[in-house]
Amino acid sequence: MAVSEGLSIGALSRRTGLAVSAIRYYEVQGLIRPWRNAGGQRRFQRADLRRLSFVIIAQKFGFTLPEIRELLDRLPGKRTPTPKDWAAISVAFRTRLDQRIETLQKLRDNLDGCIGCGCLSMPKCALYNPDDRARAKGAGPRYLMGDSPD
Repeated sequence: MAVSEGLSIGALSRRTGLAVSAIRYYEVQGLIRPWRNAGGQRRFQRADLRRLSFVIIAQKFGFTLPEIRELLDRLPGKRTPTPKDWAAISVAFRTRLDQRIETLQKLRDNLDGCIGCGCLSMPKCALYNPDDRARAKGAGPRYLMGDSPD
């Protein structure tokens, strides 16, 4: 197959290890944008291999699909991203990872008290929920569910 013909969805699936259904889902989510060849088959750019690899890694680090889409939207759509392109996107990625690492370290260092609490939304939790501020955001473990304490 010539590179100009693009990759079939099956080839992309084999190369990334993703199910064809997952690739279609990521397409619907706007993370990749295939085109149709003369026979109506989806074709993908070789750059989509890197884009999907980034999606897989970012999800393992806890990024949501909207967050991942926002990061990928910074990359060029018509050409393979360069090292400079990836360096620019990595700044936001690194910042978020640093924040997650800090949160995990706080949780680890205060684990004894948090295990006793469980929900992290009790009035006595001085680490995560001083003065029971989480109550205003709704029921359940608000901060574990993604709400910010600010």
